[in-house]
Amino acid sequence: MGSLITSKLEENVLTLTLNRPEKYNSFTEPMAEELQEALDDAAQNDKVRCVMLTGEGKAFCAGQDLPEVVDKGEDYELGVTVRGSYNPIIKAIRKLEKPVVCAVNGTAAGAGANIAFACDIVLASVQAVFVQSFSKIGLIPDSGGTFMLPRLVGLQRANMMYMLDEKISPEQAVEMGLIYKAIEHNDLMKEAREVCTKLASMPTKGFGLYKRAINKSLNNSLDEQLELEADLQTEAGNTHDYHEGVQSFLEKRKPNFKGK
Repeated sequence: MGSLITSKLEENVLTLTLNRPEKYNSFTEPMAEELQEALDDAAQNDKVRCVMLTGEGKAFCAGQDLPEVVDKGEDYELGVTVRGSYNPIIKAIRKLEKPVVCAVNGTAAGAGANIAFACDIVLASVQAVFVQSFSKIGLIPDSGGTFMLPRLVGLQRANMMYMLDEKISPEQAVEMGLIYKAIEHNDLMKEAREVCTKLASMPTKGFGLYKRAINKSLNNSLDEQLELEADLQTEAGNTHDYHEGVQSFLEKRKPNFKGK
């Protein structure tokens, strides 16, 4: 792992920290590549049963490092950065068949906000703020923003967040359905770790199948989704975790799930 993304594996929880605090953790191409690699590694590592994403310093992520793309010249196409840096991150988070928890420790702006919204569970410090920022410079929301925002909060609120560029407090974000919980700043990491540790001890194979179903539900018809549920339930019923869960229930003991 490089210096722009730090990694720590503890109790089956992999903590990935955006590590450009002097630049409010804004993304450069190398930083995006490191996060992509870290998420790919997490998918392949059986010891990782939950991923926590957070930021170092005062901000979670200020989005794209603008000087990096400006320095590429007037003819540079921004779609190259979107396709190369951000789309792979969003796809990796959504396709990772393990829980991904985002602990938003400070400002989440632009792509930084939308990366957080792509995660499975989002906790935020009360000192954090969410803002799209794109309209200030004539751009559109990327990193899944035009996909996730209307589905999370509805079209009117999504329009407000983008067009009016209003800053959303963690408390507002909870009320709107953008995030799960707002937490006192000094308690954020402790509570986020507790959530992650709990998730890592649960039947994470089932969580992966659940994520697969949720992803498909965004485009499936009801009939297609019902059939998918039946298929995935069959797959879940053949897992170690299912048999362990049933056996532990019958034996009245705590289950020992393995994510298999």
